[in-house]
Amino acid sequence: MTGATALTPAPTRIKLVGVCASGKSTLLHTLRAAGFDVLPCAQEHSYVPDLWRRLHPPDLLIFLDAQPATVAHRRQTEEPVEAWLAEERVRLAHARAHCDFYLPTDDLTPAEVAAAVLSFLAGAGARRLDDE
Repeated sequence: MTGATALTPAPTRIKLVGVCASGKSTLLHTLRAAGFDVLPCAQEHSYVPDLWRRLHPPDLLIFLDAQPATVAHRRQTEEPVEAWLAEERVRLAHARAHCDFYLPTDDLTPAEVAAAVLSFLAGAGARRLDDE
């Protein structure tokens, strides 16, 4: 066939979920800069248990977590966070049960979070947007 090319696999669609202040936004920018097809999902704010898979279903689901003390520190608040964080965990339960990679970020720098996730993606054979 003239002009035909072999089909190349599509980039891996990655979705990020997790509690507020766990590092999702920072990781999102890092993964996009590294050439990955990555989307956030505000699952922690939704009453739809599987929202994360309804819109743009991912090939890989990454869950970032943080404990109340870490969340309070990162949000620079002295207000109690336990109650709303507990509610976020309820809303995230389905995603947590189905995630491909779970990472508590409490004791990690943004660079360490990125390194751990990039290592997971490499091991999972994740394809970047520009992979041929």
